[in-house]
Amino acid sequence: MDGVDAWLQAIAASPWALLGMAVLVFADAFLVVIPGEAAVTAFGALAVSHGTPPLVGVVLVAAAAAFAGDACCYLVGRTVGVERWAWMRRPRVRAALDWARARLERNAAVVLFTARFVPFARLAVNLAAGAARVAPARYLGVAAVAAFAWAAYQAVIGAIVAAVVPGGPVVAVVVSIVVAVGIGVGIDLVLARRAKRRVASRG
Repeated sequence: MDGVDAWLQAIAASPWALLGMAVLVFADAFLVVIPGEAAVTAFGALAVSHGTPPLVGVVLVAAAAAFAGDACCYLVGRTVGVERWAWMRRPRVRAALDWARARLERNAAVVLFTARFVPFARLAVNLAAGAARVAPARYLGVAAVAAFAWAAYQAVIGAIVAAVVPGGPVVAVVVSIVVAVGIGVGIDLVLARRAKRRVASRG
């Protein structure tokens, strides 16, 4: 345990720590299997349990990386569309893109903001927003606010866990990631149930 603690502390103190986190968060905008959320939560925990990197720095860097990733997805949707590549035409992806496009037509700002907190919906909504030609000024404004709120939310989860749960950096990081993943799974389940109810009511 001491060796792992020392390893985590070395990572936290590294000048490349926040850059590494930023790369994960940026990539997470395109690939949902990349642990962007977990990285931000872990660094939020380290900011409290170890003292570095600073929590404000974690939030700002994560927000900037998230905004850049989402904006790039929007740009792909705007320039390439949502049908050019084979993976975009897969049934599950097609259904998600159609869902996102329908929601954007009703309330673009709310959908863009909330999608930042749901991994697969995030990708679909950003691509669909670009393909639907949502005004860049409107999109970028909402995306920036959403990215900051998401980054603060993820980092604060880690910070709170580290402040409440004893055991040092290892326990703080592990517990904070479990809590963050649990919340994310809970949100996904709630959204899935709501979607099923809507389909059933329409049927």
